[in-house]
Amino acid sequence: MPSLLFCGPKMAACGIVISIWGVIMLAMLGIFFSTKSAVLIEDVPFTEDDIFKDQNPPQNIYSLYNQVGINCFIAAAVYVAVGAVSLCQVRLNKRQEYMVT
Repeated sequence: MPSLLFCGPKMAACGIVISIWGVIMLAMLGIFFSTKSAVLIEDVPFTEDDIFKDQNPPQNIYSLYNQVGINCFIAAAVYVAVGAVSLCQVRLNKRQEYMVT
């Protein structure tokens, strides 16, 4: 039967640590973008047309803030999936240690 084990115990543990860090950081960024934090205005991809040539400029900027926040939450979900795979690899590595061949 083929094994689903494709990385070692150290790499799997590193994947878990990086995933936890990524989830926390991206979830916080998503929250701050969703609340339209003024500090993050440099990271919002708007053009000059969004500000000067629109009838209601704050709403366009707010929608861009929300879109970036959603992107951060999606990236956090990807990190959750990577953490789950890494956790499975850790468990498979531990089970491999106890198997007698």
